This record gives sequence, C-alpha cells and structure tokens, in this order.
Amino acid sequence: MSIIGWIILGLLAGAIAKFLLPGRDPGGLLGTTVIGIAGAFIGGWISSRWLHHEISKNFFDGPTWVAAIGGSLVLLMAYRLVFGNSRD
Repeated sequence: MSIIGWIILGLLAGAIAKFLLPGRDPGGLLGTTVIGIAGAFIGGWISSRWLHHEISKNFFDGPTWVAAIGGSLVLLMAYRLVFGNSRD
C-alpha cells in the first residue's frame, strides 16, 4: 500500500476512532484527522514490528484496519489526557 493509501486509511481510521470515542476534542476536526493519520502509521508500525503481521499491499486487509483504528484510538485518548478539554 502506498503512502497515499496509508493517509486515506488514516483519515478513515480517525473518523472511526472519533465515532467510537465521542466527545469534544481539543484540536477539533483538523486535530482528529491528524491523529487518525498518525495513528494509522503508528498502529501499522507496531503491528509489523512487534506483532509480526506483514503490512499488506491490500487496502482492505482486516488486521491492518484494526491496527490503524487501534493506533488512532490510543493517540486520541492520549491527546485528550495531555491537552484536556480546552474548548470549554
């Protein structure tokens, strides 16, 4: 999968993570999008490095999606813990 594919996967993973973890984010839509893209990269890297799952060349590989969404969820939770709800 190319870098463009990972970015698209990250955008979708960020949207799914936001759906699974609703609430107001300190960064808004742009921050959540960037977190989704970074989460996809980090989740894919962790999956290939420590879980020994090959990075698939297929966009619709289930474990790759789970790793990207999981990475996005972890980053979104960490972002909320560090920056809190600064939009109040």
